[in-house]
Amino acid sequence: MDHGLTEIVRRFNRTVTQRVGALDDRYLTRDRPLAQARLLWEIGPAGTEVVALRTRLDLDAGYLSRLLRALEREGLVSVAAADGDARVRTARLTDAGRAEWDALDRMSDERAWSVLAPLSESQRRRLTDAMAEVERLLVASLVTIRPCHPGDPRARACLRAYGRELAGRFDGGFDPGRSGVDDEEMTPPNGLFLLATLSTEAVGCGALRLRPDEPAEIKRVWVSESVRGLGVGRRLMGELERRTAAAGADSVRLDTNRGLTEAIRLYRALGYREIPAYNSNPYAHHWFGKTLR
Repeated sequence: MDHGLTEIVRRFNRTVTQRVGALDDRYLTRDRPLAQARLLWEIGPAGTEVVALRTRLDLDAGYLSRLLRALEREGLVSVAAADGDARVRTARLTDAGRAEWDALDRMSDERAWSVLAPLSESQRRRLTDAMAEVERLLVASLVTIRPCHPGDPRARACLRAYGRELAGRFDGGFDPGRSGVDDEEMTPPNGLFLLATLSTEAVGCGALRLRPDEPAEIKRVWVSESVRGLGVGRRLMGELERRTAAAGADSVRLDTNRGLTEAIRLYRALGYREIPAYNSNPYAHHWFGKTLR
């Protein structure tokens, strides 16, 4: 652990929590702390399913229930079953809740401007540019990558999105069944499937196929547009390589289509070198290999 870097993060956290008023029991001079105000804001004028609130804010179910009950007692929120499905609960703002939401919206603008007002125009630009970069990097740090069974609903959702994207980018479309990998080959001991998630939402995947007496093979690497540019693809590749080495393989290979120019650039940047074709994948135009150390 680099203690110099961790101290910078801790100092930044202390400054931000103080500057935005996170420590106040009466956030933005209202009669509730930041957690309740944030939840009220996330429910919004259109209302939101409770499970979506839990996912979006990454809150424990019990804590979320306590926050909702507090807002219900104030007459700001109502929670009821969704139309046609008693299993789905939806939180909605009451008339008083909508008035409070409008006040929070206005006062949040005022708080944001209070941060920018003392600065020069160039300082404002520097600060907002830095904030945008910090937000992107914080989102990147929230992405987790873990093994997952390829039959898991989140994995299936990723693989469907992967197939739809390739179908739109490849000449003649894409049929996953012709690319030569099935669920059994992405399940230990034959291989593995990695799932990248952001607050429980699946945002990327990658698979590894392990065959006796053959180099390991990377398959099905995909990253959602919502997190592209955050290094998730590079992290997936690094984790696949690490697990390849842990399985005892000393090299790894993959194939790709000429239309996937971003992927080709990534592979080359990671040290992959073009090799002769090792399969008859109808969608492949380039074959790459890498020796692992």
